[in-house]
Amino acid sequence: MDDVNLTLSMLAAVLISNSLVKIIPAGIPAPLVQILLGFLIAGWFNHGMTLNPDLFFYLFLPPLLFLDGWRISKESLIRDRIGILVLAFILVFLTVFGLGHVLHWLIPAMPLPVAFALAAIVSPTDPVAVSAITRRVPLPPRLQALLEGESLFNDASGLVAFRLAVALAMGGSFSVTSASQNFLWLTLAGLAVGVVATRALLFMRNLFVRRWGEEPGAEILFSLLLPFASYYLAEQLEASGILAAVAAGVTMSYAELSGNALAATRMQRKTVWDTLQLSLNGMMFVLLGEQLPAIFRGAVQVVQETGHHNPAWLLVYAVAMCTTLILLRFLCVYAYLWIRRGLSMLGLRHDDETAQANPRLVLVLSIAGVRGAVTLAGVMTLPLTVSDGSPFPARDLAIFLASVVIIVSLLTASIALPPLMKHVSFPALRRRQEQEERAEQAVRHASAQSVAQTLSELIAHNPESSGARYTAMADRVLSTIAHNPQGNGVDQSLAEQALEKNMQIQAIHAAREAVYTLARTHQISDEIARERVRLLDLVELHMS
Repeated sequence: MDDVNLTLSMLAAVLISNSLVKIIPAGIPAPLVQILLGFLIAGWFNHGMTLNPDLFFYLFLPPLLFLDGWRISKESLIRDRIGILVLAFILVFLTVFGLGHVLHWLIPAMPLPVAFALAAIVSPTDPVAVSAITRRVPLPPRLQALLEGESLFNDASGLVAFRLAVALAMGGSFSVTSASQNFLWLTLAGLAVGVVATRALLFMRNLFVRRWGEEPGAEILFSLLLPFASYYLAEQLEASGILAAVAAGVTMSYAELSGNALAATRMQRKTVWDTLQLSLNGMMFVLLGEQLPAIFRGAVQVVQETGHHNPAWLLVYAVAMCTTLILLRFLCVYAYLWIRRGLSMLGLRHDDETAQANPRLVLVLSIAGVRGAVTLAGVMTLPLTVSDGSPFPARDLAIFLASVVIIVSLLTASIALPPLMKHVSFPALRRRQEQEERAEQAVRHASAQSVAQTLSELIAHNPESSGARYTAMADRVLSTIAHNPQGNGVDQSLAEQALEKNMQIQAIHAAREAVYTLARTHQISDEIARERVRLLDLVELHMS
C-alpha cells in the first residue's frame, strides 16, 4: 500500500504543480515545481520508490515518443530536415565523444564507457520542458519547429548511443565495424518494425471496424497499446524499440489523414492522450525530485572515492557538463549556419531566414535545448550490476549528474531566455496564413457543394414542397459550419429536423474530407488540418 500511496501522491503533485505555476507570478516552469514537490514527497515517506530500470523505461518512453512522432509537423520536418539531422545526429555524436572525454578527465573514477553513456543520455532535448519555460516568452516559430524536430530524432540517436555505451560498460568489446553494423541494425530495423507493425495492426483493426462498427473507447485503448506493441516487437528482434515507437507515431499521423475515425473517437482520443502526456511528463520530474536524496548520497560516496572529500565538487562537475553542452551546441549550430551561408553565396542553395540567424538567436537555440523526461527515463535504466555481478561503476553519480543537468538547464533557460528574446521581432507567418485561408476556402466550397447537391435532391423528390424552407434550411447549415449559427425562427416538424440534421452531417463529412485531401497532398500542414477538423468535429458532436 505504501507504493500505491506514493504513486498517488506523485499524481497529485503533478496536478498541484500545474495549478501552482498559474498562481505564482514569477513564471517558474512546471518541471521545477514538480521536482520540488517530489523532493518534499521523499521527506514525507520513510522509504523511496525502488525502480526497476527496464520496467521504468518500458512504461514511460514508448507512449511519449509515439505521441511526439504522431503530432510533429511533417512540413517542418521536410523543410528543416538538414538542420534537424545535424542537431539530432551529428551534434549527438559530437556530444558523446567530446563530453564523454571531459567527464572521464574530470572524474577518473568514472570509466570512459560510463562517461560516454552519461554524455549520450544528456544529449537529447525535451520540447515539453521548452514549452513549459517559454509559455510567457515564445520562441520564433522556425526555432520552435527546429527544436521539436530535433527532439524527435535525438531521443532516438541519443538513446541508441546510450545503449551501445552501456553494453560496452557491461564488459563487451568495441570495434568500429561492429558498432556501425549494430547501429545500422538498431536504426533501420527499429524504424521498419515501427512502420510495419503499426500498418499491420491498423489494417486488421480497420477490417474489424468495417465489419462490426467502431466504439470510441476501444479505439482509444487500441491507440494506447500501439507504442508498446511496436516497442516490444523491436526489442525482441534486438532492434531499437525507441525508434520503433517514433516510427509508429509518424505512421499513425499518416493513418489519421484517412479520416476513418468517428468524430467522438478523435475528440476523446485527443483528451486521453493529452492527459497521459501531462501525467507521464509530470511524473518524470516528480520522480526525479523523489529520488534526489538517495541519489545524492550515492553520488557523494563516488566523489569521495576520487579523492575529493568535499561534496561541492558535484556542483563543479554539473556546471562543467552544462557549459560543455551549451558550447558544443553553439559551435555546431554556428558552423552549420556558416556553411549554409557559404553555399548560398556560391549560389549552390537558396538562402532563407534560418541561415540569416544572428549570434543571439544561435545562443537562444543553444540554451533552449533543455533536458527533461527522456534524459531522466534513460539514465534510470542504468543496470544495477555488470556481467560479473559487481555494482555498476559510478551509477549513482551518473544518475545524480544527469538529474542536476536537467535542473540546471531548466534554470538557465528560464533565466536567460526572457532577456535574450526581449527585443526579438518575429516575421509574419505568411505561409501559415495562406494555408489557413486555403483550408477555410476548402471547407466552405466542399460544404456548399454538399448542401447544394442535397438541396437539389430534396426539391427533385418533393416538388410540391416549399423551396424557400429548404433554402432557409441550407443557409442555417452553412452558417453553423462557418461557426456563425443563425437562430431557428421557424417551427419544424420532426421530419424537417431530421432532413436538416442529415444535410448538416453530409456537409461536415464533405468539408472534413476536403481538409484531409489538402493535408494528404501537402497543401496544408498536419497541424492546421487537425485544428480545422477539430472545429468540424465539435459541430458534429454538438448536433448529436
